[in-house]
Amino acid sequence: MALSEQYVDGGDIHPIDLVEHIAEHHEWEFDRIADDQIAMMVEGQWRNYSITLAWSAYDETLRLICTFEMEPPADRHPELYEALNKANDQCWSGAFTWWEEQQLMVFRYGLILAGEQIASAGQIDTMIGSAVSSCERYYPAFQLVTWGGRTASESMDIAIAEAYGRA
Repeated sequence: MALSEQYVDGGDIHPIDLVEHIAEHHEWEFDRIADDQIAMMVEGQWRNYSITLAWSAYDETLRLICTFEMEPPADRHPELYEALNKANDQCWSGAFTWWEEQQLMVFRYGLILAGEQIASAGQIDTMIGSAVSSCERYYPAFQLVTWGGRTASESMDIAIAEAYGRA
């Protein structure tokens, strides 16, 4: 069954209910933190990503935060910030930020559903997939900057390169 088939005639569907359905469909671990918030763990090639989606009725936005831990040396922070700027220049939906206190790399995105619009399961699934894809794409670059001693420009060459096939 397609992700959206169950909801075709659903009327007023809460976005977090759709997210829960998607998590069940993909067999991701998740926890419904509140009526308006869900957290899940999604396995990637490089690492596992913690994803939280929260619905804000006030501004009619479904907010996604995808995080992964990093512990870059303090002397590499300036180069990491430059790499973040370069990555964000290439990301059309969503943006990276570094939460130093929590030692987390964060990818954020907001789906605005103004005017009482309803998100489709396909939109939300794509939103989650894009977040994981962006994290997978830039994770090696962030690692090269923080631990490999590379410049932000050098590390972005790795992120831009597309890998084809399997070794």
